[in-house]
Amino acid sequence: MAKDLFDVTAVQCLEGHLLRLRFEDGAVRVFDMEPWLSRKPYCRFRDSAVFNQARVEYGTVVWPGEIDIDPETLRNGSFAVESARYPEIEVSPLSVAESGAVYDKPKESAPPPSP
Repeated sequence: MAKDLFDVTAVQCLEGHLLRLRFEDGAVRVFDMEPWLSRKPYCRFRDSAVFNQARVEYGTVVWPGEIDIDPETLRNGSFAVESARYPEIEVSPLSVAESGAVYDKPKESAPPPSP
């Protein structure tokens, strides 16, 4: 059975090399980058200043230097925010007003009405 594929629409960098993600279906999940920090090119993210440059482009999380992670990997390797694994992470929706680096995917404009 095929899994549904969902784009990332927002990302927030959290302490401990965690990414708080919002997907297009509204799910808010957390992805732990810590295990990836021993691999190239992700080892650059040991520096929080580099890690915190995460943004959303093309439906996934990207960093300067054309570094990205597939949205399927982010979805399948993340856990729901409600998980007891990280109870200190709040469940509120992502917004630009929150602390940390948050980037929302630009909204696609609707096509103009036909004459």
